[in-house]
Amino acid sequence: MAARVRYDEVGVGTEIPSREFTVKRVDLLRFCGACSDYTMTHWNERVAKAVGLPDVIAHGTFTIAEAVRVVTDWAGDPGALVEYSVRRFSHPVVVPDDDEGARLDVHGRIEKKLEDNQVVVRLSASSGGREVMSGARAVVRLA
Repeated sequence: MAARVRYDEVGVGTEIPSREFTVKRVDLLRFCGACSDYTMTHWNERVAKAVGLPDVIAHGTFTIAEAVRVVTDWAGDPGALVEYSVRRFSHPVVVPDDDEGARLDVHGRIEKKLEDNQVVVRLSASSGGREVMSGARAVVRLA
């Protein structure tokens, strides 16, 4: 685990380390089993295309969970996360059935400093060159 980031070491506009995640179909299948969400658009290409999707798409909750790892890894403590929300999904994460999968790029920066050593981190996540989450924000309590 990384060393804890200190509140007095950061300011508004501070960029946190970006991260790239690879999402493969097998990851979606594992997630389906772990959360008992067997919606077929998350693993069956035929069904996904029949309902108008370009291919199988990642679960929204899977995408949210991957994205927040950027914040918890940066903070050095998963317990530092006080609040996390995403307003909506602007585009799906399309996951092809190949060895490469989809790429999810996540970036974050401090948007606001609050009292009690807390900061608001605004996250952006994109896949295939398109933003996939809108209004993603995390509140983190730093050391």
